Amino acid sequence: MRIYVAGHRGMVGGAISRKLRERGADVITRTHAELDLTDQAAVRAFFTSEKPDGVVLAAAKVGGIHANNTYPADFIYENLMIEANVIHQAYVAGVQRLLFLGSSCIYPRAVEQPMREDALLTGVLEPTNEPYAVAKIAGIKLCESYNRQYGTDYRSVMPTNLYGPGDNFHPENSHVMPALIRRFHEAAASGAEEVVIWGTGTPYREFLHVDDMAEASLFVFDLDKETYEANTEPMLSHINVGFGEDVTILELARLIAHVARFKGNIVFDASKPDGAMRKLMDSSRLRSMGWKPSVSLAEGIGKTCKWFLHNVASLERLGPGRH
Repeated sequence: MRIYVAGHRGMVGGAISRKLRERGADVITRTHAELDLTDQAAVRAFFTSEKPDGVVLAAAKVGGIHANNTYPADFIYENLMIEANVIHQAYVAGVQRLLFLGSSCIYPRAVEQPMREDALLTGVLEPTNEPYAVAKIAGIKLCESYNRQYGTDYRSVMPTNLYGPGDNFHPENSHVMPALIRRFHEAAASGAEEVVIWGTGTPYREFLHVDDMAEASLFVFDLDKETYEANTEPMLSHINVGFGEDVTILELARLIAHVARFKGNIVFDASKPDGAMRKLMDSSRLRSMGWKPSVSLAEGIGKTCKWFLHNVASLERLGPGRH
């Protein structure tokens, strides 16, 4: 099959592209410079020209609490435009199979744990990332609505917090895992006596390695239509993808500090927001179909730290124009 992977330079899109190529698929990609997915005319021209057999929609504007709080308009606008353009033009071009990647933040702030698929739209969202969450909910409903009206086979998977090679390690706009990996490695290298982390350290978070997410995505993508529909419900078409266990931010920090060989103190700044206190996915639906993760948290953190040192920290040490 000729599969268009939107967002192939991102962490998840890159992992899915690698897995597809290993399977012999013809993977179609475009950089942002080559194709602006918020540009309706450009997306229309791309689908008219390429006519892919399938689409994996992994492109999105993403970031942590700081980024979501600082750029709420960017997060809702860009994600809505990407989803609407890609999903609609895929339909117009006759694409029958599409996979949309969402986020665990679609669920209400005060949702029962672990979060089940049927908790969608049952309560108020977490305020710090509400614009992004609304956009991701819209993506689910776009897929669902095109299936209902046009008989397409557009599917949605909702991953928990992802990490791994290709993650965004920006010092301000990254998610908690890559932010802590960077902070602890830099602190260890500089001999800093302490690392300060936002919040209280008490919230729980679940983390899934990106290679596991790629495998789960293609597992769902490959399901025959009858099997997929048998495991979803009308008006409830998305499937959770999680690791199955969670840890506190303090526990996560200690794990990363150990791998980074940081010997100083871990300090929490309780004046900064915690976000939701717990976000554990109920992935029993996907597990009942035969998929389960294979990368442990300790193994995944070790691999990600090694990738960071060789691909981010090493290049930054070279300086501008040296790589």
